[in-house]
Amino acid sequence: MSRRDVTSTELNVAIVHDWLVAWSGAEKVLEQMLTIWPHAEVFTMVNSFESPLPSALNGKTIHTSFIQKMPFGKKCYRHYLPLMPFAVEQFDLSKFDLVISSSHAVAKGVITGPDTLHLSYCYSPMRYAWDLQGEYLAQSKPNVLSEWLMRYSLHRLRKWDVQSGLRPDHIIAISKYIGRRIHKCYRRRSKVVYPPVSTHIVNQYFVPFVDKEDYYVAASRLVPYKRIPLIADALAKMGGRKLIIIGEGPERARLEKQIDRLTSKEKECICYLGFQDDDALYQYLAKARALIFAAEEDFGILPIEAQSVGTPVIAFGRGAVTETIIDGETGLFFNESSVKSIIDAINVFESRDWSSDACANNAERFSVKAFNDDLLGYVSDCWEEFEKNRILNVCRT
Repeated sequence: MSRRDVTSTELNVAIVHDWLVAWSGAEKVLEQMLTIWPHAEVFTMVNSFESPLPSALNGKTIHTSFIQKMPFGKKCYRHYLPLMPFAVEQFDLSKFDLVISSSHAVAKGVITGPDTLHLSYCYSPMRYAWDLQGEYLAQSKPNVLSEWLMRYSLHRLRKWDVQSGLRPDHIIAISKYIGRRIHKCYRRRSKVVYPPVSTHIVNQYFVPFVDKEDYYVAASRLVPYKRIPLIADALAKMGGRKLIIIGEGPERARLEKQIDRLTSKEKECICYLGFQDDDALYQYLAKARALIFAAEEDFGILPIEAQSVGTPVIAFGRGAVTETIIDGETGLFFNESSVKSIIDAINVFESRDWSSDACANNAERFSVKAFNDDLLGYVSDCWEEFEKNRILNVCRT
């Protein structure tokens, strides 16, 4: 099978996705994979989507693991995490020429034969077993005995995660930042293919040659690592600037209490809008002086969406944002997670001129088309190498 035939229906393709329970970033990647390989069969731990299915899954063959039929398996699937390594190994992929695993947990651990090329698109090594162990235990709310059993299970899961990291023929990372984490956990190098961002939709809100309005935006799900209260504190202390906060989540009560404790003058600087739909969010972003982003992200879609509407980003200089923002051109970084560092960054930001066109142009590096071209190109290269090696092995025997 030649390079140009890698999407041919003659090629049996399987896509292994951890679980189908919500339509978020990983599922948007899956959607594009199914655009490239529309005849692919999908394998997943559980599928919680009822009829009608998301449009990307309509007409697709979807295989689920035995966890789907376990008590409350579709709803409480995380409680079956210790069983998932065994479950993913039960998938029979012997008939497939090409397997692509879409993995942040166990999908990369599928077992494939020597005549199957397996590429893993890795969002991160399994964070439940590594740096999110504490959060996983807190969500499960175990008693003393079950906590120790869960800790032992996570210990075994870490060992399996390292071992299964050797199974894919090639690993694709969503960012250089995640590539470094992959190398640390699995001691393997990876190719970076950035996830797709719907810049063609977001960019419609970009209106060139229109002056920005005098406010900043902080938007995200309200969870601790996003540090929205820290941003609010910084803007309140600066005075004379307006911050619009958009988002909903478990930290909402804390944020509202923090705003209530501000002086009347400081409250004038902070406007909390709660949840807003995409249309409203993009309009606020398009008119803002800048997005302020304080999270350390594996990739981070929102800073790219902000740039797509011509808005620069003031961001915490850790994680993948250092790859998606051009420092001094489409945004700038602050290096400490502190009020002072954010204030200093805003002062520097306001002393410079910024090009909305430069921001929008940079965002296109992460478009859906860029993702499809990069992924297909890399898979084609890997397939060509795989076929050559297979022919060489046949000749030697």
